[in-house]
Amino acid sequence: LTRVSKEKRVEFTIKAGSPEKLKSGCVVAGAYANGDLTAAARALDKACDGAIAAVLARGDLDDKAGSTLMLHDLAGIAAPRVLLVSLGKADELTDKTYRDAIGAAAKQLSGSVAGDASFCLAEAELPHRDLAWRLAQAAQILRDSTYRCDELKSKKEESKKGIKKLVFIVKGKDSESLEAAVLRGEAIAEGVALAKTLGNLPANVCTPGYLATTAKKLAKDHKIKVEVLERDDMEKLGMGSLLSVARGSHEPPKFIILNYKGGKAKDKPVVLVGKGVTFDTGGISLKPGEGMDEMKYDMCGAASVLGTFKAIARMELPINVVGLIPATENMPGGSATKPGDIVTSMSGQTIEVLNTDAEGRLILCDALTYAERFEPAAVVDVATLTGACIIALGNFTSGLLANDDELAAELLASGQAAGDKAWQLPLWDEYQDMLKSNFADIPNIGSKGAGTITAACFLARFTKAYKWAHLDIAGTAWKSGADKGATGRPVPLLTQFLIGRAGQ
Repeated sequence: LTRVSKEKRVEFTIKAGSPEKLKSGCVVAGAYANGDLTAAARALDKACDGAIAAVLARGDLDDKAGSTLMLHDLAGIAAPRVLLVSLGKADELTDKTYRDAIGAAAKQLSGSVAGDASFCLAEAELPHRDLAWRLAQAAQILRDSTYRCDELKSKKEESKKGIKKLVFIVKGKDSESLEAAVLRGEAIAEGVALAKTLGNLPANVCTPGYLATTAKKLAKDHKIKVEVLERDDMEKLGMGSLLSVARGSHEPPKFIILNYKGGKAKDKPVVLVGKGVTFDTGGISLKPGEGMDEMKYDMCGAASVLGTFKAIARMELPINVVGLIPATENMPGGSATKPGDIVTSMSGQTIEVLNTDAEGRLILCDALTYAERFEPAAVVDVATLTGACIIALGNFTSGLLANDDELAAELLASGQAAGDKAWQLPLWDEYQDMLKSNFADIPNIGSKGAGTITAACFLARFTKAYKWAHLDIAGTAWKSGADKGATGRPVPLLTQFLIGRAGQ
């Protein structure tokens, strides 16, 4: 299956203008919990002789950030609709409440027949966040709101609703830098969309070969070099740990190498490594049947690397980045690796496989060894690695562990700026004592407790040659329940990190 749905794009532009004179289908403006209005809303209220203030005084707009109220045909205002969005209390406006307001506006616009809109919410001032940041966030959230996963539906829902054009209304600022900010938001949203789609596709479609094909298409569309190693190539390299996971599957494994050269030739690259287990049954250590369909998401680390490459290529970011994706299925079968088997990794370290369901670290360790050849400035691996991370941090925050505190701090700050947060867990030597084997150099699982940390401790044994960080996205890469689907995280965090590294 190669069908791809047509993406519903919103055309973004930036201009200055008086909101009451704008002839778009809808004008979006903000109001605060105490009845105060943003500058745009004040101008609209003045034009309609205080009709907006009167509505707010009656309490028709909830104080909670993200509440909305659509007003129609206000006298003195050119637009037939005014969408008021609550920003909460003015002195309590945060990154989150700002995003909540943007998200609420995006939801209302996606269900509107207005056709086009003038957007004034980015004028809401936040401490330590400039207009460029606010515009980038708005563009990203508004574009993301148009995402649909209907590639494999025989009948797609056709709707005339939704915004096709949106104008960001700003007051005389540096238009070039603001246009770059909007492009940045769009690019991140496009990267998120790619990561979502790959995560949402079923495992009979999104195989290791499909990931390789996607990488090749991405390379063809942008200035990216790609190489795909086959099983024979991996055997020659001694990737016995990665290949041990692939033994039970009929789908051939792939090792995908992406190379984006946007920086100077002498600049050392940042290497991103993404776990690409396109379906994880647990192998011989078979998982319970309930919820096993969600194991198609076990390649979301790989998907986020591909999404990040799409974003940075779209922005033409001046930085060198290498992407490594070990891709395989983890299946039971007559040739599958058994608990108790000992395999030899590319690094030469032997591994006792005590649980075949702890397979992510087995494919990542060979990729992390392979990363050494690039003499990287830093390596960040991304993986839906441990259920223990969901127990520790829930579904809001990715786990972060690193052998370098400065690198960890960079990633944490990037997550805060991107609204894609991570939390650092300890990687102390005491936890290494939980990884002991009587028969090999290291077991693939630790003793009971601290599962997220011992998984990272395992990976740390293969990363001593460079600065390294590990993102455990088991809780953040997808949602279960009614909103089931991939989230595209941590594409925003990774892209923001690379933007910072590129000095942008």
